[in-house]
Amino acid sequence: MADEYQKPGVVLSTTGSLDGYDIAEYKGVVVSEAIIGANIFRDLFARVRDIVGGRAGGYESALSKAREVALEEMVEKAQALGANAVVGIDLDYETINEMLMVCVSGTAVVVRRK
Repeated sequence: MADEYQKPGVVLSTTGSLDGYDIAEYKGVVVSEAIIGANIFRDLFARVRDIVGGRAGGYESALSKAREVALEEMVEKAQALGANAVVGIDLDYETINEMLMVCVSGTAVVVRRK
């Protein structure tokens, strides 16, 4: 995963294994969700952008923030289990009524350098 998601002392990966590391212990599945409400003005401007073309910066910013919150919470849960890495991370995005939701899951593990 991108460096922006790396946390001190915790290795994050979307793959099931890590090059240069051995998985010494599996701690369990960790899951986190973040829901961000979409505001009416951002919705209006996003619709205008969709019509005239371009990117919807308001939505991109909201999704980025929700992803960051969900990943942070997942890392905290992994650390609470004694893990120093999360592998097999999956990010899912959903809309619920007027809200944006990011769900993050992975397997908390203890890794050691080879």
